[in-house]
Amino acid sequence: MEEVQFAWMRDGHCRHYPPAAFFPSDGVGVDQARKICAECPVREECLEYALANRIDHGVWGGCSERQRRRIAKARRQKAAATATATAVSV
Repeated sequence: MEEVQFAWMRDGHCRHYPPAAFFPSDGVGVDQARKICAECPVREECLEYALANRIDHGVWGGCSERQRRRIAKARRQKAAATATATAVSV
């Protein structure tokens, strides 16, 4: 099961770079990591993995920690609004 679940990682452009490239200490490093991710064929899978596993550090799927927090917050708000709308209409 794990092998299939993580099979997408074999296709990531990140495999050609040192891990430190995706755990930068400054904005310049984040921009460089995003450029690597920009054309990656598994960018969406990578981002979803980071969001699902609440990974707090590094650039995943072309998104910084801050961007992932914003995405997660927006999804929680949307889910809450949908749940509220569903409860009201029932």
